Amino acid sequence: MDKILVKSATLVFPGHDRHGQAVDVLIVNGVVSKVEGGDAIHDEHALTIDGKHQYLSPGFFDLNVNFGEPGLETKETISTGCTAAVAGGYTGLAVQPNTVPALHSRGEIAMIVNLAKGNLVSVYPIGAISKNRSGDDLAELYDMQQAGAVAFSNGNKSVQQAGLMSRALLYCKGFEGLVMSYAEDASIANGAKMNEGITSTFLGMKGNPNLAEELMVSRDLYLAAYNNAPIHFSTISTKESVELIRLAKKKGIKVTCDVAAHHLVLTEESVSGFDSNYKVSPPLRTDDDVKALKDGLLDGTIDAIVSQHTPHEVEFKKVEFEIAKNGIIGLQTVLPLLLKAGLPVDLIVEKLAIAPRAILRLAPPTLAEGSDANFVLFNTEESWTFDAYTNRSKSTNSPYYGSILKGRVNLVLNNKQVYNSNQE
Repeated sequence: MDKILVKSATLVFPGHDRHGQAVDVLIVNGVVSKVEGGDAIHDEHALTIDGKHQYLSPGFFDLNVNFGEPGLETKETISTGCTAAVAGGYTGLAVQPNTVPALHSRGEIAMIVNLAKGNLVSVYPIGAISKNRSGDDLAELYDMQQAGAVAFSNGNKSVQQAGLMSRALLYCKGFEGLVMSYAEDASIANGAKMNEGITSTFLGMKGNPNLAEELMVSRDLYLAAYNNAPIHFSTISTKESVELIRLAKKKGIKVTCDVAAHHLVLTEESVSGFDSNYKVSPPLRTDDDVKALKDGLLDGTIDAIVSQHTPHEVEFKKVEFEIAKNGIIGLQTVLPLLLKAGLPVDLIVEKLAIAPRAILRLAPPTLAEGSDANFVLFNTEESWTFDAYTNRSKSTNSPYYGSILKGRVNLVLNNKQVYNSNQE
């Protein structure tokens, strides 16, 4: 369809003149042609979409996505992952280096960039901090940035050597690169399978204490301050981590952080039934931690929300809880979870669309006339079932699989391509 007309949608585009108003938006060949208030635009040749009671915002952007390609394509390919992302309202993704081989050199980064070309979703690779993500030697950071890496992380393997992390921060500072830290002291976590607390004691399972995360957050904040370099913390999960980062921001340390959507609605009690779909890393914490995470979002301590989309084949999840892999698929369930958490729409858009791009220094979508369309239209009251018919991922490892969820994405435009849920 060459023309698309969205009628009477509530605009949630921070900085736009009509932010918060009901608008009509006409898109011609993937470009914003007109944006008018009220029932102002009519075009009988356009595909008209009723946006009443729906919100139109910049396309979402995810800072923490795991795909299997290269090497683990049976979990998720870039193609299937992007299809799931679109259905969740995403137009941009930063993919973690948790692949085989890891994204640890110019070659792997260039491969991801090339494989992702032509998608509705724009894909940005994150390079590994260390070779093979082993934590021993720095990877080719500058070469990877030149090939398209937008940041550097060791993925789901925390960098245990303080000296290596310090060198990564200092080196990246020289070319304005961003280091992402997954904060977990392995010697404290010690292979535990869930949060340490009353529930782990009751279940007789070894617990991973909040301390394992907070020690690493504290260490890396000191290193960032020492090197006067920016740092981003991925998927923080504890009350104390929020407090540490809040204090660091007040001190002027260049720190940002994100939280996974499932950590805003689920607690350690979900593990009581030994359902491995609730097994994630960092583990689900307590009610106090969840409240602190929400408070951190509201006061600006936590900058962004991520899906931490982590697909696995059935044989890695339908096993005993102790030996099951960590992670859930999340690209299609983030919006419903944030609504369930009680977050207001403006905050959701800020944490899903605006802040993630700002962290990576990527230009935000504008909805200015003449600009390429990059937006999502979603309904916060519409319900849908997450099942074999609607799931777009290769994997099914989600505690919400088979559930009715509230909050549906109905239209996504980016890269002159269109996703329309009514035309699937």
